[in-house]
Amino acid sequence: MIGFLRGLLLQKQPPILLVDVNGVGYELEAPMSTFYTLPDEHNEIALYVHLIVREDAQLLYGFSDQGQRQLFRSLLKVNGVGARVALAILSTFSPLEFINCIHLEDAVTLTRVPGIGNKTAERMIIDMRGRIDAQEYAQEYDAVSGAETEHLEVPDNPAQDAIGALIALGYKSAEANRAVNAVKEQNQQRDDLIRNALQYLTRR
Repeated sequence: MIGFLRGLLLQKQPPILLVDVNGVGYELEAPMSTFYTLPDEHNEIALYVHLIVREDAQLLYGFSDQGQRQLFRSLLKVNGVGARVALAILSTFSPLEFINCIHLEDAVTLTRVPGIGNKTAERMIIDMRGRIDAQEYAQEYDAVSGAETEHLEVPDNPAQDAIGALIALGYKSAEANRAVNAVKEQNQQRDDLIRNALQYLTRR
């Protein structure tokens, strides 16, 4: 089981990361909450990892801290929630925001994440309500939210990259275009565009 990787960040194109670990290139998928903390390419990074083994593939998922990975693993235990939906949840909400949705039984907000319908949201609330505790995450994520993070490098076309990232997370092309255009500002960086577009989509 692979639980942790440290190496050189070769490429980042949400939701895909390519990391060189002693000459071996590991391809991982990661939530946007992890992308927001990444340095520029060709810098060293360290990620907590979850490995999923299927008959046709071995899939790696990377996270900037253990709290994100723990929540990802808890989400995978919910019937109807796969890795793609779990990544979309972690890209849309902070762990504390998600936990608050669970404890407030806010199914409406949860259904704004692509891949989550009413039945899945209600099942998620029932399944996870007794298994997660906001206090368990509060101290760790208060520290993370107060930490200074580096932004992603500005690409040639940040709006198109942001749209592509939203589509990769499961949003329809029209939704992604509408959200990015609604929050787009001149010279805005890609990670800010994606973050603001995700917030727009959850408030719509």
